[in-house]
Parts: sequence; structure tokens; C-alpha cells
Amino acid sequence: MRDLCRSASASTLAGPIALSDCARTAFASPFVLTGPRLARARLGLLNMTLNQTPQRHALSLAVAAALSSLAAMSAHAQTSPAVLPPAADATAQPPTPSTTPPRPATVLPEVVVTGNPLRSKAVSTPVTTLSGDGLSLRRGSSLGETLDGLPGVSSSYFGPNANRPVIRGQDGDRIRVLSNSGASMDASSLSFDHAVPIDPLVIERIEVLRGPAALLYGGSAVGGVVNAIDSRIPRTAVGAPTGTAELRLGGAARERGTGASIEAGGAGFTLHADAFWRKTDDLEVPEFDRPVPGGTERRQRIVNSASQAEGGAVGGSMVWDHGFLGASLDTYRNTYGIVVEEDVTLRMQRDKLALSGEVRSLGGPLQTVRGQLQHTDYEHQELEGTGEVGTTFRTQGTDGRLELAHAPLPLGANAALRGVLGVQAEQSKFSALGEEAFVPSTQTRQAAGFVFEELPLSQGKLTFGARLERTRVRSEGDLDPTAAQFGLADTRRFTAGSAALGGLLNLAPQWALSGNLAYSQRAPTFYELYANGVHVATAAYERGDRGLEKEKGRHVDAAVEWKEGANRLKAGVFVASFSNYIALLRTGEPDFVDDDGEAFAVQAFTGVPARLKGLEFEGAWRPFGAAHPLDLDGKLDLTRGTQRLTGEALPRIAPLRTTLGATWRWDGWSTRAELVHAARQSRVPSDDVPTPSHTLVNLSTSHRLALGSADGLVFVKLTNLGDKLAYNAASTGTVRALAPLPGRALMVGLRVGL
Repeated sequence: MRDLCRSASASTLAGPIALSDCARTAFASPFVLTGPRLARARLGLLNMTLNQTPQRHALSLAVAAALSSLAAMSAHAQTSPAVLPPAADATAQPPTPSTTPPRPATVLPEVVVTGNPLRSKAVSTPVTTLSGDGLSLRRGSSLGETLDGLPGVSSSYFGPNANRPVIRGQDGDRIRVLSNSGASMDASSLSFDHAVPIDPLVIERIEVLRGPAALLYGGSAVGGVVNAIDSRIPRTAVGAPTGTAELRLGGAARERGTGASIEAGGAGFTLHADAFWRKTDDLEVPEFDRPVPGGTERRQRIVNSASQAEGGAVGGSMVWDHGFLGASLDTYRNTYGIVVEEDVTLRMQRDKLALSGEVRSLGGPLQTVRGQLQHTDYEHQELEGTGEVGTTFRTQGTDGRLELAHAPLPLGANAALRGVLGVQAEQSKFSALGEEAFVPSTQTRQAAGFVFEELPLSQGKLTFGARLERTRVRSEGDLDPTAAQFGLADTRRFTAGSAALGGLLNLAPQWALSGNLAYSQRAPTFYELYANGVHVATAAYERGDRGLEKEKGRHVDAAVEWKEGANRLKAGVFVASFSNYIALLRTGEPDFVDDDGEAFAVQAFTGVPARLKGLEFEGAWRPFGAAHPLDLDGKLDLTRGTQRLTGEALPRIAPLRTTLGATWRWDGWSTRAELVHAARQSRVPSDDVPTPSHTLVNLSTSHRLALGSADGLVFVKLTNLGDKLAYNAASTGTVRALAPLPGRALMVGLRVGL
């Protein structure tokens, strides 16, 4: 299987529904994960990922052992039906296998997964979810574009293709991007022009956790978590085939996109397959003055912003009453232009093999065992206009996670403590080879253990927990001693601890109060430690600091919420205070001048005291309902980031933003009007410039269709109705003037589900 997966990594999809030979071979038979084949698959996966000493990979071994136990349980579970049939006459003959009706699907209640290991119905942390029609109407060409505008969420917006989510003013390695709760190993946090290899077309649900989540996901989640959820590893049984298909046309980039997925199963197996394809042109924007050497030029499109992305996946699971065990193989390809360089194209590919399983209702000291293990191969090449490869970035990594939910522990007559013990580990190898490499080849390893406990109360609940994490970062130094850039090989080790306390209090049937206190530590990343070179995306010479200490922060957030029917109001505030906040700041040194005579400002990763604080409001009101309800809604958020010693603003913070909307529904139709305003951002560092305010008007209408046994959604969206010129204050200054937000655009789409 390993050789097949290597060949898949080197292949390119021929079209929107093409899948690699590795995927077809791995999942051609529904029995691929049973008996001897299961043993060979587990052995092959371990051989692929455990090339180091067993001590350093104890977690991966533990996850593999847990999943092996799940497989044994699943083999037993398949001998009995997931749903017991009604009582029958004892003399009746059992049906033959060929006449046994399909087993009904086991439907699990939908709850927030991210930051909620106990799968509680209510959580104290601020979480926003997108799914169903709401996700279809918000879906953009990137994860950042899809989420931009949610409370507390903006986008780094390096043109239309490279958009990473920014939460409460924090981005990069302070925001953890997950795929089905597993790490998305890529290079998007290293540079703003590197896209996240997750396409919204195949995502079924997105959960955004605002605020520190280091307790469960490590230091890279100190600002929040974005979890993109799909069904590539099915978790429930299906009988008759089910699936979805979506077609999208239009938009400011003249998008042509389609995606489809299908699931089928029986006799305890569920199989999944999906594929997507998307192509865009250069993004159309209101006419603006584009900076060029020696002046400006008038443009109506963002230069070199076209893209083409494609990919797909196959997966399968054994499913029983109280659990599942499954695997998936997926591939992603994306080729897009770099807007700061007119003749440079980035060609990206990512292949991932994932294994996941869960057993619930065990009935002993452990009630639930949940584990996952995945291996990722990521590579992207930056192609010059001549077709020559300038720089190649590669990341290979394995991450695993094991959670054990214990039985309730009585603490009195009316109280019992519920909790989860967990371990998590990651190891990755990164290399950047070529003329624009500004970081050395590195290896990063992390291993952590955590505990999360929940105490139900008569009027709410109390949560608390702690995490201990060990990180090792090793730089290979200069591969060529004659070209000194990164120095000698070096290794740094860090031990980071995090703790959190949260609470949820129901003040009355309509009122609830929630709050969280957290202390977090984050180990510096490889580029914060060892970068040394010109970074074209930021137009700066970036320098790391081998002596950086851990980032340390204290976090407080509180919110009050009122709900009554369709009416609701929520208001929250937050403060994050860091004694050592690692920021990329100008050093004051003379500019670095390269061999071509081009000057670059010198910036260094530096630990400084800093504070981020802000507020978030959101609400909805239904003035009249009945058959044709009208819903009015609004949201407002504000974040301020400051260096505490100098009083200077932190970079790339979104300004005060407000959104007012009205939605009218009748006879399967839904029509919405939306007003989006971003205030002028004048609180900027000394090396940046203010971003003007803007107000945009968006309209949309959708209609649900009944297509026999299927249902559909057809929609039309008109964005930036006034064709207003607008810029994103959260973008790096290098690209902001080159890439305004999209102009007036019309998009139509159709989504059909079985």
C-alpha cells in the first residue's frame, strides 16, 4: 500500500472525478479492513509512520493498539444486527442473507465536536457552526473566505486563493486548522501566500471555536480552532445509497465548480467516495490604482489570481450499534497564481491516509474509546514564468490522538464527575529547497497528555482541565557549508503547560451566563526560531531567534445569552494578556539589499508583552412569523491588539465590523438582504498604513426543490451590489494594495441530495 500511495502522490487527477490507483486499490473491496488484510494494513501503517524509536512514538503505538481493539469489537458486533427486529413467531425461519432487508441507519444526535470531548449538548466556549443550507450559501473558494464575517473571524486574504482564518486578531500558528479533528499538515502558517489544502466544496460542517483551545489541541490553538468536518470516514450505517452533488457558476472570479459525494452500505459496512473540481479566472474588482515600479496603473482585475483545484477521496467503515472503525485516502491538487509576483504560479499537492475509530457505551470504568491516526504528504512548488521550479516546500508528518472517557465518578448524592483522559502526538519533517527558501530543513516532534473534566450542576456545569506538552524542534542548518545562511544544526526543547476553567450557568429559562479562564504556553515554531532570508510574500528579510522562550498568556472571556423561540441575543467580551507574545517586528536596521539591488526591510521574531481584547454581539428577532416569517439579525465585533511596552498596535487586526440582515421565508423560498460595514482601521503599527472603511450590500435568494426521492436547493447570490472598492485590514501590507475585495458579482448554484 505504501508504494501505491507514493505513486498516487506523484500522479495528477485527470478530471473532477478521477481518483488515484492507490485509492481504488485500498478500498476496492468492503472487506479491506477485516481479517488478514486489516492486520497487513495496520502493520503497513505502522511501518510507514514509526521509523523512529518506539519510545518516541508511544502514542502512535497506543492509538494503533486501541484501533486494533476496536476492530476486534467490530468483528463481534457484526454478528448481530445494529437494530433489533420486532419480536417474531419462534417457529418462523430466519431470512436468508439474500433476502435480509438493509439495516436502518443509526442516527446520532448532532452536537458540537470541537473542544467538546464529552459531546455535551451545551458548551461554555464560544463556538459557531456552519452546515446545511447556511454553509451552501456562505461557501467560498477557500476556508478563510467561507468563514470571514462570522463573529470574531476575519481572513488573512492574500488574494482570492490563499485565505487563512483569523480569529480575534490572531493567525498563523495560533489558530489550529483541523480536518475531522486531525491536524491539517501544510505550509499555510509559514507564509500568507500558501493556501490551506481543504476545499469547502466537500466539507459538510465547519465548527469555529473562538478563544484558547490549547488544553485539547496544543499551543497552536491558543487563539482558536477551525474544524472542517466531512464523512470521508463514515461514522454511521446507511442502507440505500445517499449522496449530494453541487454545481456553482459565476462570482467575481467566474468560478466553475462542482463537487459530489456518495455513501452506500449494508451488512455493517459503509463506503464513501467524493470528488470536486473548481476553476477560476483572475478576480474582478472595482477599478483601482495598482502599485507598479515607478507609480500605479488602473486595473479592474487582480493580476495573477486565477486558480484550478481538484481532488477526491474514498473511505470505508465497519459500523455497529456503539461505534465504528474506518479509513480514508484523499488527494488534493491546487494550482494558483501568486498576486505579488505576476509570473509566479504555485502548484500544490497533498495526499493523506487516515484511520479513525470509536467505541461507545462500554459499560465499565471506560465508557468511550476514541482514536485516530493519519499520515500526510504535502508539497508545493513555486513555478517561475519560464516553467522552472524556483522553490519547493515539502512537509511529511504523522499525527495521532487517543481519548478515553471514564465512567461518572460520584461526588455526592446528586453530583458525578464526567471526564476524558487523552494523549496526542505529532511529528513532521519540513524542507524548503530553492532560491527563495528562507527557513532551513527542520524536524518537529510533539507529545502531550491532557485531562478534561466536567461537573454537572443543578443550574449548569463546571469544566476544568490541564495539559502537559513536550516539543522538540531541530534545524538541519546549512546543507551546503559554502553557502552560509542558517548556521550549524541546532535543537531546542520545550515543555509547555496549559490549564483551563470554564462554567455555564442557566440564570432563567431564557438566560444563560458562560465564562472561561485559561493559561496557555506555546513553543516557538521552526520558522520563529530559524528563519533567515528574504520572504517575498511579506517583502521583508525575516530573521528568527534561536533563543526565543515560550509564549505565555492568560485568557478571560465571558458572555451572556438570551433565547426565546426564534429570538436571541448574545454579548461577549474577551481579554488575552501575554507576557511573551512572539511577533514579527521591524528591527530598525538598514534595509537588506539583495544581489539585484532590491531593498527589503529587516524584521525579526521577537517576544514582547502584548494584550488583545474585544467584544462580540450577535442577535436575531422575528417581528412576525406564522407561514411567512421575517427574521432580522445583526452582529458586531471589535478587537484591539497592543504591545504593552510601547503602546503600538499589533499588526493585521480587523477593525470594528457590523452586519445587519433581513431574511424572509415563504413556500420554500428564502430571500435575504445584508449590509456589511467595516470601519476605518487607523490603529496600525508604524510600518503600516490605515485601511479605509467600506460598506457592502449583498442579496441572495434560494428555493428548496422536491425532486422525487431527492431534494434540492437552487440559489442566486449578488454580492457587493454597489461595486464598492474595499480592502481587508487583516491582510499583510505587501498584498493589501494589490488585492482589493471582490467587486459586484452574480453567482448561481444548485445542490441536490438523496
